[in-house]
Amino acid sequence: MIKEIQAKTLLARVKGSDDCFGLYYNLNLYRGCQHQCIYCDSRSECYQIEDFDHDVLIKVNAIELLRRELAGKRVIGTIGTGSMNDPYMPLEAEVRLTRRALEAIAAFGFPVHIITKSDLVLRDIDLLEEIGRKTYAAVTFTVTTADDPLSKRLEPGAPVSSRRLAALQTLSQHGILTGVTLMPVLPFIEDTEDNIHAIVSLAHTAGAKYILPAFGMTLRDRQRLYYYKKLDVLFPGLRPRYEQAFGERYSAPARNARRLGQIYYESCTNFGIATKMPVFTPKRNFHEEKNQLPLF
Repeated sequence: MIKEIQAKTLLARVKGSDDCFGLYYNLNLYRGCQHQCIYCDSRSECYQIEDFDHDVLIKVNAIELLRRELAGKRVIGTIGTGSMNDPYMPLEAEVRLTRRALEAIAAFGFPVHIITKSDLVLRDIDLLEEIGRKTYAAVTFTVTTADDPLSKRLEPGAPVSSRRLAALQTLSQHGILTGVTLMPVLPFIEDTEDNIHAIVSLAHTAGAKYILPAFGMTLRDRQRLYYYKKLDVLFPGLRPRYEQAFGERYSAPARNARRLGQIYYESCTNFGIATKMPVFTPKRNFHEEKNQLPLF
């Protein structure tokens, strides 16, 4: 069900230094996600999304609020979107919140890093090019398997992996910084040497400049319960292997994570792909400071 809500705040300061994704601010224009990936950590209780699998909430005042918050920021830093939900879920084609947010980000001269599983991002190439010319724009596609039928089972509402890689190639050809998040790597399902090598190879062919991996997954409270239910349907007999291997633990590493990491590094080296993404260095917003009224 699609519902509308009023947001009180929009841009959240990322705690500490984000050396992996280079984010300074987090931006979520929606709550909930239509991609319904069976492993999604956003189902966890700590995020307080009560009905993640049925409701998608649209922050109808998001653009007005975003413009107001951008105008008051003293630091120009990378705005990241895609951590709690996909900014290019099918709903975005009609609602266009992400596009309007990019228009605001471009107008105020802020950098952006988009993480997505959707080729709908191609619609906004013009804005990404504009932002990239002014500051910095990066688009990272999540690819967990090189096998399209498997990606459809694991990420039923998202475009299959080959469509994401094709979109990555188009963005790369337009000069936009692009890469891959190879995460999560699901134990007993995706943690094979062939899968890791295939993803790196396909990413190279598509023009990816970097690949960011995590060889395993998280398994906590509601996320684990949902995931296990899906395993019973999609992979009968696999759930007991998870329960025996991981119990109630939060972290579920790939069976051969060290070997997979070695293959990843060797493959990236051979293809000339970076294992860290280029990031934007935050700077003071002198435009904002000039607009401040003097105290005396």
